[in-house]
This record gives sequence, C-alpha cells and structure tokens, in this order.
Amino acid sequence: MAALTVPEAPLERTEHGILPAGEGWFVLNARDARWHLEGTGQRLTFFEGPAGRFEQLGINVSVLGPGDQMAMYHWEDDQEDFLVLSGEAVLVVEGQERQLRAWDLAHCPRKTKHVIVGAGSGPCVVVSVGARLSEDGAYTVDAAAARHGASVEEETTEPSAAYARFAARQPTEYEEGWLP
Repeated sequence: MAALTVPEAPLERTEHGILPAGEGWFVLNARDARWHLEGTGQRLTFFEGPAGRFEQLGINVSVLGPGDQMAMYHWEDDQEDFLVLSGEAVLVVEGQERQLRAWDLAHCPRKTKHVIVGAGSGPCVVVSVGARLSEDGAYTVDAAAARHGASVEEETTEPSAAYARFAARQPTEYEEGWLP
C-alpha cells in the first residue's frame, strides 16, 4: 500500500501579509504573516487563513504594550498555554495576579478563568497555544481583571458583548520592531 502524501499548502500574499490559502503543511515566518490590530491594543497573528483554519490546535503570537489586554477575562472548555518570549505581563488567573517575564509558561487547564495584560515599560511577546475540541466558554466578572481593564461588567458567552467597548479587529502588515 502506498503512503499518503500531505500536500504543501499554497501561500497567498495579501495587502496585509501572507496567509495559507488551502490545506496542507507550510512554513511561514511571523514577520511575513498577516497581522491584526486588536481593539484591546494588542497586535496579533494567527498563521491561519479563511481556507486554512487549524482543526486541532490554535497558535498565535501576540505583541502587547503595557496595559494592553490579550483578551477579556474568560474560560474555555479546552486547555490553553502561553509562553512569554520577551517583555513582561500580568496573568490574572482564577482571581489571582501573577507577574510573567521572558520564558515563563502559563498553563491553563480547561475551564481555568484567565487573561494576560502587558506590563513593564515596553512590548511583551507571547506565543499562545490552545486545543480546539470545543467552542464552549464564557467571559466572567473578576475584580483583579477589572483593575487591568480586562473584565466584563456582566457575564456573557457572546464575544460581541464582551468586546463591545473595543474597536473591531483590523488586518495589517507586520511593522518592523514588533518582534525582537
């Protein structure tokens, strides 16, 4: 029996960077990928395109300035992990604050309430990885997260309600200096 061969995914250059335009394996440098400016202030790349969403594992790189929220305080039904590559951040997890610095890994088992907020005097680069088995989760109220502007006022399962006070995500090209 012949072995199956996984094809190489085509990469498409857009006005905002490169993204996969189909299924298969690929190599894509974060500086070349399509980035997004989030309403929370963070800059983010997913390495995915509309025709090439990762089925089992989500991965992205975030660049947070001091005070920029990675998300709103929330929990998901799947595991998430965060590796700080450079800079400083604050992890609010289960109502507690933890300082993060380069090479710290924050592990959040399923249903762990959490958010990361940029800290220090410069940018913080974080690699995020999460399973994609379920889409269940919620944005919850938390006093520690609220001190960092990262808590909803009322619990919700709707992202549109949780992020209503922020500008919509805008695609953009990578700008030199975002990554170390």
